[in-house]
Amino acid sequence: MSTVHTQLPETARPSLLGHVQIARLDHWFKNVFVLPGIVVAISMDGEHVAPALTLRIVLGLAAICLVASSNYVVNELMDARFDRVHPTKCTRPVPCGRVSIPWAYGEWLALAAVGLALAAWVSFPLALAAGALWLMGCIYNIPPVRSKDIAYLDVLSEAVNNPLRLLAGWFIASSSSIPPASLLLSYWMIGCYFMAIKRFAECRNLGDRQRVAAYRKSLALLDERRMLVAIMFYGSTAMLFFGAFVMRYRLELVLSFPLVAAVMSRYLNIGFDEDSPAQHPEKLYRDRGLMAAVAACTAVMLVCLFVDMPFLYGIFRPTAPVRNEMRFK
Repeated sequence: MSTVHTQLPETARPSLLGHVQIARLDHWFKNVFVLPGIVVAISMDGEHVAPALTLRIVLGLAAICLVASSNYVVNELMDARFDRVHPTKCTRPVPCGRVSIPWAYGEWLALAAVGLALAAWVSFPLALAAGALWLMGCIYNIPPVRSKDIAYLDVLSEAVNNPLRLLAGWFIASSSSIPPASLLLSYWMIGCYFMAIKRFAECRNLGDRQRVAAYRKSLALLDERRMLVAIMFYGSTAMLFFGAFVMRYRLELVLSFPLVAAVMSRYLNIGFDEDSPAQHPEKLYRDRGLMAAVAACTAVMLVCLFVDMPFLYGIFRPTAPVRNEMRFK
C-alpha cells in the first residue's frame, strides 16, 4: 500500500498570533444557534423572562463563545497529526509549530474556566449547559473515547452541541422551564444533517480514499452512498420532530416548512460543489442563495412565533376521531 505524502509548510516559532488563531474567534458565529433558544423562550414563556436580559445575553454569549474556543483549542491539539495529511489544514498553527504545546493546554483550561465562571454568574442552569458543551468537546476530541474517530458517532456527538446551545439560549432568557424534547431532538438532527453534508463535501474534495482515511478515521468505512443515506435520515428525522413540536406548541410555524425545506435543499446542493463552502461554514455567507433562504426563513419564523393566526387552527382541526386526546394534557 502506498503512503500518502503531503508537502508540509516550513515550521515556525510559537507566537501569540498562533495561540489566538487556535481559539478560532472567526468560528464564534456558530454560536448564533444560541439565539433561537432565547427567542423561543421569550415567545413561549414571556411571563418568566429573566430581569436584566440584555446583560444576561451579552455575558451568556461571551461564556458560550469562550467555552467553544476552549473546545477548538483541544481540537487543534488532538488533530495536528491528522491535519498534516490534509491539503489545506496542514498550514494550521499547531502542525506548523506556531504554537507552544504546554501553553496551548493552559489556554484550553483557562478559556473553559473563564467561560464557565461567566455562565455561572448568569445562572446555574446556563453553567450546566456550558459545562455539558465543554464535556462534549472532550468526548469528541480526546482519547480513549474520541468519538470523532467512530463512523456516524462522529456526526452525532458533534451535532449534539446544537441542542446544548439551544438550552444555553433558553437558560439565558429564562430558568423557570426547559425546552420541549421535540424541539431539542429536531435541533440535534438538523445539526447532524448539516454536519453530515460537511463530511460528504470533505470526502469529495479529498477524493483519494487513502487520504480520506488518513485524515479522518470515521470516514474510512463510509462511501458517498452511505453518507447520502445518512443525510436523508438526519434531514427527515429533524423535520419529523420539528413537526411534532409545531403541532403541539406553535401551529403558526407550519407556514415556515417550505422555507426550512428550501434552506436544507440549498445546503445539500452546496455540498456537491467543487471545494464546497460546506467544508468551511465560516465562508457560507458568500452563497447568496443560501443567505437569502436563511433570511426569509428567519423572518417568517419570527412572525409565526409572535403573531397568533387563529385561522390555521380551523384548517388543521382534526377531522377524524382522535385517540388518547387527553394523554398530554
